Formats: sequence, C-alpha cells, structure tokens
Amino acid sequence: MKTFWEKLQEKTEKEKKPFLVQAPMENVTDVVFREMINICGRPDVFFTEFTNTDGLCSRGKDGESHRLQFTKNQHPIVAQIWGNNPENYYQSAMILKKQGFDGIDINMGCPDRDIVKKGSCAGLINNNSLVREIYLATKEGAGNLPISIKTRLGLNKIETEKWIGFLLGLDLAALTIHGRIAKEMSKFPANWEEIGKVVKIRNEMEKKTIIIGNGDIQNKEEAFEKYEKYHVDGIMIGRGIFSNLWVFNRDNENKIYNSNDKLNLLIKHITLFENTWKNKKPFEVMKKFYKIYISDFPNASDFRLSLMEAKDSESSIAMIKNKINENII
Repeated sequence: MKTFWEKLQEKTEKEKKPFLVQAPMENVTDVVFREMINICGRPDVFFTEFTNTDGLCSRGKDGESHRLQFTKNQHPIVAQIWGNNPENYYQSAMILKKQGFDGIDINMGCPDRDIVKKGSCAGLINNNSLVREIYLATKEGAGNLPISIKTRLGLNKIETEKWIGFLLGLDLAALTIHGRIAKEMSKFPANWEEIGKVVKIRNEMEKKTIIIGNGDIQNKEEAFEKYEKYHVDGIMIGRGIFSNLWVFNRDNENKIYNSNDKLNLLIKHITLFENTWKNKKPFEVMKKFYKIYISDFPNASDFRLSLMEAKDSESSIAMIKNKINENII
C-alpha cells in the first residue's frame, strides 16, 4: 500500500509542481494555528509542534499530549518527535500510531544550544550509530506508518555528502533538508545549492526517499522556482506563514486580502483558541500571534501594543471589532 508521501510524489510528477508542507514550529503550530492555516488555504501536509519522546513516555505525559491534538480536517498530518533514547522512540511511535497520525518525523535539525548539548535534535548529526538505533526503533514501533527525518546540512560545517549520504542509506520515506548548518541558526540565507546536491546524491544512490527543501520560502512563486531549479519533490514553508497566512492557498492566488480580512481572522483565532484550550493555556500565549494579523495599516504597531494590554479574549475581541468599524483597509 502506498504511503501518503508516495501519493504526493506521484501528484508532483503529474502536475509538475511541488507539494507544499507546513513546517513544524515550536509553540506555534498547535492544533489551533493549523486550523487557521487550514481556513486560509491548506498545505498538502501538516506537521505538529515538536514533541519530546521522554516526556511522552513519562508520568507527566499529559504535559506533552496537547502538542499532539489534531482535527479530522488536518490530514495528512505528521507528528514530529525528538529525544535521544531509542526505547522511548519505540514507545512513542506506538502511541502515535494508535492516535491516528499519517506519519512520524524525527527532529534532527533544531539548533537550540541546550538541546544540542544534550545530544538531541541537531545534536544527533553525525552520531550515526545512535541515529540508526533511533530510526529502527521508531520504525518498529510505528508499524506501517512512514518514517521521515528533518535535518540540516551539518552541525558546525556543511557535510552534505557524509551526513545526508548516511541518512539516505536508511531508506527513509522522506527527508526534509533545512538549508543551513545548526551553528547558523536562522541568521544566514538558506543554501539551496546544497539542497539541490542532496537530490543529486539521492538519484546517484538510486534511492526512493522523497526530498523536501526548506529555508527562506516566502510565497508559492518562490516555492515553484526552487522546485524548477533544484528538482526537490516538495517545499516546506515555515516563517513565510507569518507574513502571509494564505501562502498555501492555490484557489485564490490573485486575491488581495486587506487589513480587515486579517482582523476578522484574528477574531476567529482568538475564539478558537479559547474554545479549544479552555484555560489549559494562558491567554498570553495567544498574543504571540498578533503580529501576523496586525500589520500594513496606519498605526498598526500602536494598535498591536494596546491590544497586548487586554487581559482576556472578550475585551480583545471588542477592541478588534472597534478597529474594524473604523473601516481600515
């Protein structure tokens, strides 16, 4: 039976366009934000936030479980997990399979220094023996779910042939390459030439692993340009969502969304946040999303600052409705 990754690859070959993937982002891409993306125009694949395998297998697993909520509208959805204990990967994979995920992705790219020092995420780069153990444990626990990896070009220097060549030898279902080394964080432009090299290595090795490019993509036009030039199968978009919630929308590509459209979306986001979390998350968490919606109109930053002072959803929504009634366009 074909995996959803394989079906997307077939669609890409037929349409001559890349499939588009929503990037996993810590404390951002929860079930509520993914639903907002879904409203604006769904990607071909959704990813969860990062979920720690140690936490998922501990007595405090309820503290991690909120990261794994999803709706029936969010398929195919991939759970991204991280850690460095193969047994916990095995146990976590069994849990995720039961929960109905379409795939599992192992985070080997997050450059957070504290996490890297502990040998997780980008700290796994070049730790080939442990990576193999983790992959095989995850695959065993996942049953027929496809296993993918998201990583970078290296830890402190580019090691595309050595590191990516090893990963391709594992016969992954899919491999996402963020076009930077971990040391660069997100401070330098993504190196798409090296991402293109990954595709060539895959082809030379005659592997079937699907390659997804990631880094600095702001819109569909850029995604299609990278697909044409570097021949990846799919494009993952992360921070580009912050400046354009409609970045995945293929149906209304030429429509212009004004400030009131964005403010009405913000009301939906706040309402959905409240209805979903019901005090499980403090309302302050919601405020990190305001900049996505409040921009590109006179005194937007002033309004955003005043809205940050609101204590709850009710007063926030009232302020936004007043601003909409001012007919800002």
